[in-house]
Amino acid sequence: MCGITGWIDWELDLTQQERIIDKMTETLAPRGPDDSGKWLSTHAAFGHRRLSVVDPAGGAQPMVRERGGKTYVVTYNGELYNTPELRRELESRGYVFSTNCDTEVLLVSYMEWGPQCVERFNGIYAFGIWDDAQETFFMARDRMGVKPLFYTVRGKSLIFGSELKTILAHPAVRPVVGEEGLAEVLIMGPARTPGHGVYEDVYEVRPGYSVLYNRNGIRHIKYWTLRSLPHHDDLETTTATVRHLVEDSIERQLVADVPVCTFLSGGLDSSTITAIAAREFVKRGLGTLRTFSIDYKDNDRYFKASEFQPNADAPWIERVARHLGTRQKVVMVDIPQLVGTLEEATVARDLPGMADVDSSLLYFCREVKKEATVALSGECADEVFGGYPWFHNAEALLADSFPWVRSLEERIKLFKPGLFKSFQPQEYIVQRYRETIAEVPRLEGEDPLEAKRREMFYLNLNWFMSTLLDRKDRMSMATGLEVRVPFCDHRLVEYVWNIPWEMKTVDGRAKGILRRALQGLLPHDVLERHKSPYPKTHNPAYTEAVRSALQKILEDPASPLLQVINVPFIRKIMESSEEIFDRPWFGQLMKGPQLFAYLIQVNTWLKTYKVEITC
Repeated sequence: MCGITGWIDWELDLTQQERIIDKMTETLAPRGPDDSGKWLSTHAAFGHRRLSVVDPAGGAQPMVRERGGKTYVVTYNGELYNTPELRRELESRGYVFSTNCDTEVLLVSYMEWGPQCVERFNGIYAFGIWDDAQETFFMARDRMGVKPLFYTVRGKSLIFGSELKTILAHPAVRPVVGEEGLAEVLIMGPARTPGHGVYEDVYEVRPGYSVLYNRNGIRHIKYWTLRSLPHHDDLETTTATVRHLVEDSIERQLVADVPVCTFLSGGLDSSTITAIAAREFVKRGLGTLRTFSIDYKDNDRYFKASEFQPNADAPWIERVARHLGTRQKVVMVDIPQLVGTLEEATVARDLPGMADVDSSLLYFCREVKKEATVALSGECADEVFGGYPWFHNAEALLADSFPWVRSLEERIKLFKPGLFKSFQPQEYIVQRYRETIAEVPRLEGEDPLEAKRREMFYLNLNWFMSTLLDRKDRMSMATGLEVRVPFCDHRLVEYVWNIPWEMKTVDGRAKGILRRALQGLLPHDVLERHKSPYPKTHNPAYTEAVRSALQKILEDPASPLLQVINVPFIRKIMESSEEIFDRPWFGQLMKGPQLFAYLIQVNTWLKTYKVEITC
């Protein structure tokens, strides 16, 4: 994994703009701590920061290849999991490779197949390629959006990068945020609208899209989409296919020339990845698999079971690690670390995020990085197989709204009255919801209830999953740790998309088809464990710590947070001992401590990025 950036300009001579490219590239140093590179020509300039995972000696970037007098240059972030197959096919067409890395395979694939090359890729990626002879720039993002890619067009130039801070490092881009951008941050929460870059005229390449840019302008190409088709496989065949796809995805994603581990929570998804990875480690003679888990100091004293977090992870982690014989390590997070990394997490994400859920993950990844460079994680299984409560709740299923956007009226009260002048936040959310529903690929003649469930899956794959992937990428790459997500394999997503609900929930269980497919791989009680979300601290000392930190912000008249919040209402909440927002907000209970931490992150964002609010 790496960090990429670049600049295409039809008017300036970019060979004279090395200082700007260096500045943009340097913002990506945490993503690529192992090496730095740049390439400049008259109309195109690329920067790259590298995290060495495969072929450390041969994978330096930007990478340049020539053929028939034509020059092609790539800056690339990601991993191709079908590199061996692509390489063999390209070799049969006469290409000779000088490295063992997937970067060269990706670049040569473009030389051979042009923009259609992305249709052949199985992996996670964001990259830009310059065709010097054609004066054409091509960039693309993987189907699920695991790897980020932002851009802006300013006059006769296009500027792109892995992160928003990279775009903002260019002198032509100012951190201006209007009403819509502010709504994305304050009302939508961590769930940005697909393709939205928050800042004015800044965008994110949508998952499954590529972009062509030349002197004629910019063209967006949707190269992948889900297709709704009748599912003809019987239960036995479906079960076997799911098992094969899950196993194949995990096995492919273990390839690396650096230490590999898994994240283990003791839940179905992470335990599945760990079981298959541990088995492969033995087969490949790689020794004992390392597994890492997160917990919070004193949670054994303060943990409170709830509908959304029915039990603690610790006993399950120990059960799975002992059963599989892994080298298990628990990273224990204490209150000072949790609060102390809130601001760092904001900078890592470039925006306010999921408060302590972000900061704890950032701290966790930093500790894992000390012993590993690549980790496999269980994100996305719930979006793909339908594991969240709202898939099974009739009220949530039939409501014409995002199932995770609740308590909206209470949320709006947090912000200064009149902050939004030209539109109502409620209407903005409805608009975004309806735009997404209009994209859902329909199946003719489908039962209305099944069609509604298809909408729910689409919402989750395009919004909820994107948010979790964004969080995992930013927190991990901020520490130079590469995290892979096997349940995001597009072949698995495509297949499960068309499995009917009664088969997805076979045996009367959420994710029943996955549980059935994994029979014999894990102990029965682990296979049947009820979903439990990402853990959080239950220590009351955390509430007091973030309340105190927020109080200092409110007392400072220079705090930019005061521009956007309803100060009297926030103070009332802070003085109350009652927990607020008793409905789930992005998988977490938005209670006092999470709210206080979130507002701290909003202040950090406004202050650090010197955000210019125009509404």
